[in-house]
Amino acid sequence: MPDKDASTPRVFLIRHGQTEWSMSGQYTSQTDIPLTAHGEEQVTSTAKFMYGPGKLIDPAKVAKAWVSPRKRAVKTYELLSGANKDYEVTENLAEWHYGQYEGMKTKEIRQLRKSHGLDQDQEWDIWRDGCEDGESAAQVTARIDTLIAQIKDLQAPHMTDSEPKDVILVAHGHLTRAFAKRWLGYELSFPLSLMMEPGGVGILSYQHHSIDEPALLLGMGFPPQQ
Repeated sequence: MPDKDASTPRVFLIRHGQTEWSMSGQYTSQTDIPLTAHGEEQVTSTAKFMYGPGKLIDPAKVAKAWVSPRKRAVKTYELLSGANKDYEVTENLAEWHYGQYEGMKTKEIRQLRKSHGLDQDQEWDIWRDGCEDGESAAQVTARIDTLIAQIKDLQAPHMTDSEPKDVILVAHGHLTRAFAKRWLGYELSFPLSLMMEPGGVGILSYQHHSIDEPALLLGMGFPPQQ
């Protein structure tokens, strides 16, 4: 089978850098906290190796950047891109709304739900059960699918040409993993274990230059340095 053609559009899925709550394991959705100093260093290090002319994320090949409205995500994009202001903020990339669970840790959430009479036979799983007074899996799916449709509309006419068509998305821990599941066509409850480190970059694309064959780009060689 031939190697994937470099002309196929890609989606660079980026998680914001570390915050105080991502470091402590607290669930953070609408609480608008900044990156830590280490979080900023994570992103600038990613940018050094991955962003720029001739690098993996080449701004000359990028057609669109969408960013979550939370300041930790906006700062991440601006650090990555060198303060480029050419991006669109969208609530479709906001973190899963945790409702009553905001600021809590997984163990605390499970204890709270059991005190509410929930999960007596099985432990809470956000991918299946959602969040009290927050979002369900169906609600998160709906907004992700809206953005995926926009991305496909943008990329479909350029599956084999040399026009700019790559997309950058900057979002959050649960949202990036939910996005990858939906890109591949899985329900959020599907047991596909994914990880995304703060400041990390994932890559989504298509097989066979086909808009109908979205794929996870499991590994990619880096372009030669000029």
